[in-house]
Amino acid sequence: METPYLEPKIFACSQSIELASKIAENYGLKLGNVVVTRFSDGEFQPAFAESVRGRRVFIVGSTFPNSDNLMEMLLMLDAAKRASARHITAVIPYFGWARQDRKDQPRVAIGAKLVANLLQTAGATRIMTMDLHADQIQGFFEKPVDHLFASFIFLPYIHSLNLKDITIASPDMGGSKRAYAYSKFLESEVVICYKQRLKANVISTMELIGDVKDRHVIIVDDMIDTGGTLTTAADLMMEKGALSVRAVCTHPILSGKAYERIENSKLLELIVSDTIPLKRESSKIKVVTCAPLFADVMHKVQDNTSISGQFLM
Repeated sequence: METPYLEPKIFACSQSIELASKIAENYGLKLGNVVVTRFSDGEFQPAFAESVRGRRVFIVGSTFPNSDNLMEMLLMLDAAKRASARHITAVIPYFGWARQDRKDQPRVAIGAKLVANLLQTAGATRIMTMDLHADQIQGFFEKPVDHLFASFIFLPYIHSLNLKDITIASPDMGGSKRAYAYSKFLESEVVICYKQRLKANVISTMELIGDVKDRHVIIVDDMIDTGGTLTTAADLMMEKGALSVRAVCTHPILSGKAYERIENSKLLELIVSDTIPLKRESSKIKVVTCAPLFADVMHKVQDNTSISGQFLM
């Protein structure tokens, strides 16, 4: 006897309701109803207000700090598992704690591996995310991981600028692979910034490998946190004769003095996705939504069809 077709259901964690609503709209479904009970001490309990038995469930939530965002995702996964959902996909546009992807000094945790274990234990049967800080994090999971690339949404926007003499820049050595991937599609040159840090979020020196004179430079990175690296790189490139400097950063963490640094820098435009909601608007920040990309891939996962066409890198 064939199993009857059941439409999937899409639910949102509190921190990603706006993005999840866009994803659901692009998918062609209404966002599922979740009720969150909050206790006076800060504890909370999410509950599905509708049946998910036998269905594929997509739970959308970026796990940027504070840790309540990760905890809410875990509780939602556990609730879906205990409510007899057939498949449970954790849709995590921004995978937080990903900078802790290895033991880079003595006596530290590998936070990304810990989060991967927690998600699987909670009940996730599939993970969907975009522009991981380190590609190898996919290997921390024993479940399928759909690792999407934001280049799919950013390249059309870059093409729409109709810029000539484009140079793609990486803000550090580790991002060179991403920079070369963008340059391949834009048929452009590549430069790399070499930086040294005194400690996290503090740059001691930065040098430029390559020539940007009379070029329109686009810096590409997976995230922007305090903005120190990006704005220092933009100012350096303008000093080296660049015509303009823009930046494409998938995840707008924008902590500390990031907004002030961006607004006071020589950066012409910062292009980001909506994986993390902006704390405030800025005339220099352009948001390109990733909702259609996630909705399309979710459709294909539900229909068991290939998603290879959604990868540009």
